[in-house]
Amino acid sequence: MAKAYFITGTDTEIGKTHATCALLATAAQQGLRAIGLKPVAAGTDATGQNDDVVRLMAASNVALPERTVNPWLLKEPLSPHIAARLAGVEITTAPILQSFKSAQSVADLILVEGVGGLYAPLSDSLSQPDLIQALDIPVILVVGLRLGCLNHALLTASAIKQHGLRFAGWIGNQIDPTFQAMDDNIQTLKARLEAPCLGILPFQNTAAVASLASPLSLPQ
Repeated sequence: MAKAYFITGTDTEIGKTHATCALLATAAQQGLRAIGLKPVAAGTDATGQNDDVVRLMAASNVALPERTVNPWLLKEPLSPHIAARLAGVEITTAPILQSFKSAQSVADLILVEGVGGLYAPLSDSLSQPDLIQALDIPVILVVGLRLGCLNHALLTASAIKQHGLRFAGWIGNQIDPTFQAMDDNIQTLKARLEAPCLGILPFQNTAAVASLASPLSLPQ
């Protein structure tokens, strides 16, 4: 049975896809068949593609059809429940669970990337904690290292625990190169988050997938 993890973040635009691609590269270096899924993506370019989905497919060493990797693609770059409402659809778990089942048949490791922060709603009745419970997989938290990250990380960790989810580890992503007391903040996170640190990603505007693997380790 493939190992699988749900990748969530302390906020939107804090590097969930960046971190997921790094973990996929680490897995590939270890000889694992690894695939990234993006069940819900909001925001498309002029060609109708979502950049996160494109990057995950490029970083995976197992090929699946795009709509299997990304069952719900929404045009507007908004909270998914609003983008779905504007598109005249409602996000449900069935296509996502089918996508996950397809990935399980071909991969050793599956990374399921969420959208926005943990509490970004998927519909008026479906939350991301609901989805994680349905998938029955542990959570990896990506912490955007910037002012306010301690509060955001600890609140998200508390929410993970509150919903009875398994907290497998966290990744720090240096999104602000001017962030003061970076090391002190990282040490505080290591002391207060009840899960291992899987690594710290250095600040990078752009990075080849192959260069992302070295800072991170996979959960044990």
